[in-house]
Amino acid sequence: MAVNLRLTRMGSKKRPFFRIVAIDSRKKRDGSYIELIGTYNPLTEEKTIKREIALKWLNNGAKPSDTVREILSKEGILKEFHDAKTKSKKAK
Repeated sequence: MAVNLRLTRMGSKKRPFFRIVAIDSRKKRDGSYIELIGTYNPLTEEKTIKREIALKWLNNGAKPSDTVREILSKEGILKEFHDAKTKSKKAK
């Protein structure tokens, strides 16, 4: 099963609010997801992300969408993931 990290739209019309979720790549945008990773509000640029859960899914091979990749990058999670990955390769 291929897992993606992507946004699920919530909120009312003209007031978007998104959840960042781990979801099977074959599911619909707003379909049932595996695990909630965080939230993103584009109107206020407010983000809340559970770092441990995001890193767990990245380590398990989940592919983030372009928007989620940008959000994770701004939060420093992708750098942390990359550093941990290169550190483990150097240890071998």
